[in-house]
Amino acid sequence: MDFIFIEDLRVEAHVGIYGREKAAPQTLEVSLTFGVPDEAALDDDIAKTIDYAVVIERIRRELAARHFNLLETLGEYIIALMLDEFGAPWVKISIAKIGIMKGVRRVGVQIERSRPTV
Repeated sequence: MDFIFIEDLRVEAHVGIYGREKAAPQTLEVSLTFGVPDEAALDDDIAKTIDYAVVIERIRRELAARHFNLLETLGEYIIALMLDEFGAPWVKISIAKIGIMKGVRRVGVQIERSRPTV
């Protein structure tokens, strides 16, 4: 299996349980690695892989339209998109809030999931 990665994608999102987090969007850093079919590289055919530009646009659009209380829920939502809609067999995501607390650079979660094998 080959992998595509997107590192430190900055997105504006409504996420959090505190009033200040619900009042305005905040910047998140999202890093994503996902499996793609090996045949894409062999055939040099974008139609046989997952287009990272489409993934990035979809994540930006989804996060602009929704509020999540927890980063964990947001992460599971993106993973479900990747597994179910984009057809990735395996996904790892890291999501971090930047500068959310004094003296803390980033607070976040990492989640890894794969499509169930039949």
